[in-house]
Amino acid sequence: MLEDNKFKKRLGYLIFAIILDAFANALMIDSNMGSAVWTASAVNISELLHSSYGTTLFIYAVIVTIVNQLLIGKFDSHIFISNLLFSLPFSYLVGFFSDVLNPLHFEMKPIYVRLVIDVAGLILVSIGTSIYQRCNLIQHPNDEMAYLLRFKYLHGSAGWGQLVSYTPPVIIMIICFLVSGRILSVGIGTILAMFCQGIIIGISDKIVVPSLKHHYSF
Repeated sequence: MLEDNKFKKRLGYLIFAIILDAFANALMIDSNMGSAVWTASAVNISELLHSSYGTTLFIYAVIVTIVNQLLIGKFDSHIFISNLLFSLPFSYLVGFFSDVLNPLHFEMKPIYVRLVIDVAGLILVSIGTSIYQRCNLIQHPNDEMAYLLRFKYLHGSAGWGQLVSYTPPVIIMIICFLVSGRILSVGIGTILAMFCQGIIIGISDKIVVPSLKHHYSF
């Protein structure tokens, strides 16, 4: 009974974290001050390929899921399936929340208001990521990559794990820019995300729902 209650509690936190993370990503997109790095990369791919944002995010996630298996060094069915299970609702929730926020016209607000919205989005993204990583049930493949790098290769450093994991989306954004001649959804928020998101995640691990602990076996 105790283990069942613990599982239900973690499941509840997981659902909350997915919704929070999707909403926070939408905040950053609609602020037009720079999205989180992976999100900004997906926005540029979506624009280049003229595909829906939700579908682009999901296909992107499938590719990253495969890369994660290479990082693990063997096929891990639990991580593979859990990454995909997370990606499907999350990808379309971001698009949904972005559409919901559109009528508020954040892009027309004064720049300092947009900056506050963007930074708030980044903090909430980091908190959501911290929570669902510690739920130890399922997580987004992008964050799985940072998690693998953090604990398997970088001695538990959240900051370095997040920073190194940003190499693929940054390369993809550069390619999109070379092909289209423009780059979208990149700004102050993107720079802050590159250098601060991992640090905020590390802090959140300690102060946001501290009863949730990391579980890893690499």
